[in-house]
Amino acid sequence: MKTMRVEELIEELREVIGDAKNMPFSGGKIIVEADHVKDILDDIDDNLPQEVRQAKAIVADRAQIIADAKKEAEQIIRNAEERKKTLVNQNEIVRQAQAEANDIINDAQAKSKELRKAANSYIDDLMARTDELMTAQVNELKKARAGLKNTQRSGN
Repeated sequence: MKTMRVEELIEELREVIGDAKNMPFSGGKIIVEADHVKDILDDIDDNLPQEVRQAKAIVADRAQIIADAKKEAEQIIRNAEERKKTLVNQNEIVRQAQAEANDIINDAQAKSKELRKAANSYIDDLMARTDELMTAQVNELKKARAGLKNTQRSGN
C-alpha cells in the first residue's frame, strides 16, 4: 500500500467499516476483511512516527527562530554601540551621541524582546495546533481499533 497520511488512512478505515455488510440478526454488527483492516492499522502505525518527527521539526524551528532573533538583536546592539563610540568625540556631540545611542540600544532591546515574544507566540500556536491534530488522530485511531475489536467480538 502506498504511503498515506494518518488522516487518509483513518478515512480509509471508516470507508471499510461503512462499506461492510451487516450480519443478519446481529444487532447492527458488520463483517470486515480482517487482513485489510490490519494492513490499514499497520500503515497508521508506520506513519505516526513520521508525524511525530514533523512535530519535533516544529520545535526545532522554534529554537532556530529564537536563535535568529537573538542574533539579530545582538547585531543591532553591537551596531548601536559602535555608532555610539564614533559619536563620542566632542563635548556637546558626546552628550547627544550618548542619548541617541542609549535610545538605539533601548529600541534594539525592545525590538529584541518583541521579536522573541512574537516568535514564542507563533511557535506556541504551531505546537498547539500540532498537539490538537495529533490528539484527534490518536482518538480516531482508538475509535477505529475499538470498532474493530467490537466487530471481531461479534464475529466470534
